[in-house]
Amino acid sequence: MIATITIGKSFVHCIGYCLEDKQQLTDEKKKKLTAGDGLRHKNRAEVLAYNQCYGNKKELAEQFRDVKKLSKRVEKPVLHASIRLAPGETLARHQWLSVAEEMAKELGVAGNQYLVVQHHDTKEQHIHLVANRVGFDGKAASTSNNFYKLDKLCRRLEKQYGLTAVLSPKQFLPKDQQLLPRHDARKEKMKEDLKRCLRQATNLADFSGKMEQLSYTVIKGRGITFIDDKKVQVKGSELGYSLATIEKILLAKQVLQIGPDGQKADKSFSQHTPFIPGILDSGLIDMSTAGMQIASAAADLIAELFKPYYPAPDELSAAEAMKQYYRYNKKKKKKRGFGI
Repeated sequence: MIATITIGKSFVHCIGYCLEDKQQLTDEKKKKLTAGDGLRHKNRAEVLAYNQCYGNKKELAEQFRDVKKLSKRVEKPVLHASIRLAPGETLARHQWLSVAEEMAKELGVAGNQYLVVQHHDTKEQHIHLVANRVGFDGKAASTSNNFYKLDKLCRRLEKQYGLTAVLSPKQFLPKDQQLLPRHDARKEKMKEDLKRCLRQATNLADFSGKMEQLSYTVIKGRGITFIDDKKVQVKGSELGYSLATIEKILLAKQVLQIGPDGQKADKSFSQHTPFIPGILDSGLIDMSTAGMQIASAAADLIAELFKPYYPAPDELSAAEAMKQYYRYNKKKKKKRGFGI
């Protein structure tokens, strides 16, 4: 089980998201998607329960707002939580209702207005709980430790229903377990896609274009970041391919005229040996034994181009020079009586 929770200001937007179909999809697109994956994209939302409320989006939002007025101090009265099962796992309707009741109790909104909605447009079963943090007594449910509360609930429900056990987020694990390596299938796929695009690309723009064809957004600044189609954002350095490493690989391919197949343009070479320290383990560039001298020379050139610059002890940076300049003028002012 994976849980999420947020708080917000707008009841109508949150309730609308849970009750309505995705706005960017036309009826034609919904039909095509349903024909392709067999999921329910039209009328995707099924209301499992109303608690102290009823009606459509506007009626529900109005009821929630009326109760929210009982507290003038709460700026974010909307509580939106969801729980998603692992792929292939299912729960019956009455089990989901029990899960929702446990969620409401754990989050302190069991006596407040809330509705429970199940979406049927994804392969993984999941429900949404939208609640009013403000109760009928005018008191607001606390948001303290909400992530921790839901994490504990998920681990308990996994045992109760015999579901796949998921590791808690690292901050909720004991200290001795926080250092354990964790497998992330999404990052592994992103890394494989990145390597494949690097093999095929000839320059950075070409590489970015190929990643975008695979539905990734590439953000380049001081480093490089990749965002997949699920809006998951990962730095290149987390995948083992920082911007500097990517640029080294692409530059080496240009210098040595390496093609998408990993071979030099000269087809006379047959045996392949990895080269260039730092790119050694990437498996992206190979070179024949006969071309090792050329490869070494290119590697030295690339290493020199990307070698970090460290100023000598007596060589000041521009920032340090400015600091000394201001210190010098400050001392002069003090001597003249202008300083404090």
